[in-house]
Amino acid sequence: MQAVATWLVARPLNAVLALAATISLLWFSFLSGVVLILLMLQKGPRTAAVYAAFAVVLTLVIGQVAGVPAKLLIQQMLSIWLPAMLLGTILIATRSLTLTLQVAFIIAVAMLLVFFLVAGDVSAFWRSLLLDVGNVWREIGRHKEADMLAADIDTIARQMTMLVATVIFSLQAVSCVLGYKLYRALPGKSDAFGRFRDLDFGRVLALVMALTSAAALATGALWLQSTAFVMFAMFWLQGLAIVHWSHSQGYLPTFGMVAVYILMPFLNVILLMGLAVTGYIDAWFRFRRLKTA
Repeated sequence: MQAVATWLVARPLNAVLALAATISLLWFSFLSGVVLILLMLQKGPRTAAVYAAFAVVLTLVIGQVAGVPAKLLIQQMLSIWLPAMLLGTILIATRSLTLTLQVAFIIAVAMLLVFFLVAGDVSAFWRSLLLDVGNVWREIGRHKEADMLAADIDTIARQMTMLVATVIFSLQAVSCVLGYKLYRALPGKSDAFGRFRDLDFGRVLALVMALTSAAALATGALWLQSTAFVMFAMFWLQGLAIVHWSHSQGYLPTFGMVAVYILMPFLNVILLMGLAVTGYIDAWFRFRRLKTA
């Protein structure tokens, strides 16, 4: 990891190439956010913004040659780089990884509420979008998948907001953590902004989640149900921090921590919920502090 981090910050050309290359990765474009946060921490926000500007030009040129619509590339860059620059700026200003992720938690909930306010009937919004996806699948011959989607489209539409919000927060938070980890891997760097294994979202956010859940049960409102679920799911990151803390304390062997990451693609929902439960309980009882004391 040290070699990768050192190469990325060694020359401006390396940074620009890395930003342009990673933003083009379909399922792993969030890695571009990781690179950008590393550059912000090491070079400063202004220099990182200049590198990103050159990467925009390079990406658009490559996209033009490859026949990729410029609008699609611009949307991709904005969706990855703007949140990364925001989190990087907060991290530099607060010098605290925990506080940065707490702010990210609050911003994600606020954006979710704004989405409900602007979209109105979110189920209808997602249903229309899913119908378009189903039509595209039929055009390319994936009739079985399109039929399965059509059969459960109403159920899926109700769950899409929760799923998308959770995924977006998770990717941005992971980008921040990995970018900081790369920065720490550079020679002479330390845990100046804290350690991921000490992450604690705190009892205030845990209490707000509990009150939101109670209100969702009492009213049955979709926006409250979605908000409560997303807030609970966000605690998976604190659960993962406990995994790292347990490993650092010798309670969890290296094999156990590696197994958590290996199983994530296969048991993603089950594992995420398990980590969320662990993280939420820890937010109330703070097992790490008790154990340390």
